[in-house]
Amino acid sequence: MKIHVDKVGSVTRNLQVGRTAHLTEDVKCEEGAVIAVRIHGEKSVYNQLEDVNGRLVTLHAGDIVVGALGHRNALHGYEGVVPASVKVGDKLHVLNMGGVIGQCTSHNPGVGLPFEAEVLGQVLTFPEFQSREGQHAHISTGALKGTSKAVTVPVVYVVGTCMNAGKTYAASVVVRKLAQAGYRVGGAKLTGVSLMRDTLAMQDSGADVVMDFTDAGIVCTGARTASKVARIVFTEMMTQDVDVIVAETGDGIMGEYGVQAILADPELKALGGAFILCANDPVGAAGGVRHLREVYGIEMDMVAGPATDNAVGVRFVEQVVGLPARNARADPNALGTLILEKLAPKLGAGRKS
Repeated sequence: MKIHVDKVGSVTRNLQVGRTAHLTEDVKCEEGAVIAVRIHGEKSVYNQLEDVNGRLVTLHAGDIVVGALGHRNALHGYEGVVPASVKVGDKLHVLNMGGVIGQCTSHNPGVGLPFEAEVLGQVLTFPEFQSREGQHAHISTGALKGTSKAVTVPVVYVVGTCMNAGKTYAASVVVRKLAQAGYRVGGAKLTGVSLMRDTLAMQDSGADVVMDFTDAGIVCTGARTASKVARIVFTEMMTQDVDVIVAETGDGIMGEYGVQAILADPELKALGGAFILCANDPVGAAGGVRHLREVYGIEMDMVAGPATDNAVGVRFVEQVVGLPARNARADPNALGTLILEKLAPKLGAGRKS
């Protein structure tokens, strides 16, 4: 069956799906399978889709959307799974703005119930020239595979106590400072559920190269995929001659997207030229710093995020936690300068010509 597509979710960007799609009723029920759905109902909150260009478009009842099967475990959003089976006519849900489709199992009241998505079929691709034999579309098609190049540049890891802790804002400030200092910067998103928004923010801040886990063919990271994805992204960035990588980990250090696997990996940890913890509140700042030290042997260089939004939080972090507190919104220059000074011995002469 051939259909006209109204909107294409950014999770499918590796395939470059057009506005006309060929479907099969034989749906392969697996994470990453690219499917077409019809939207049911209207919503006034969390009602947008990020397209393959990173633009947010509003979803409406009747829209035919291309997305990918996947799961999600978001404290401030939806929890959802890939169901045991999927057939045409089934009602699933839109789990995130990137176009991840699955069966919602719980939701945060702040985002309301998710859109219902009626399955129309799985998208077919035709990779062989002039062949009418379609293949079941999957986001791993055209994905990054990693290279044999050693990672020889420092990585700035930006981690958080939870989602919405200011990680992307802090990462973007660091990217901008490094770019302004003349370095060729790679911006990476290592964990989370598929969405281009954070890497686009780093690109807008001056990153020369941006990559994330979906570029490596993953819809939603977890304990089994996070470390592998980090290696793929880092080695691919080395082929782009970056001087430094700023790597944000989605969700929190105690979440379900595999951040712990990266923190516990000796090789990945050793790449860290600087570590930033973004915390929502003083308890998160104190507990996060202690947890990272005791469980992973990682000493944070700075605390940022809402816990440092004013002088009350700054005093707590600096006097009680014993670390510099720098706020990305109130004093981005101070945050960027501290990291630049920390990296100076490792950056050396690696500057743009």
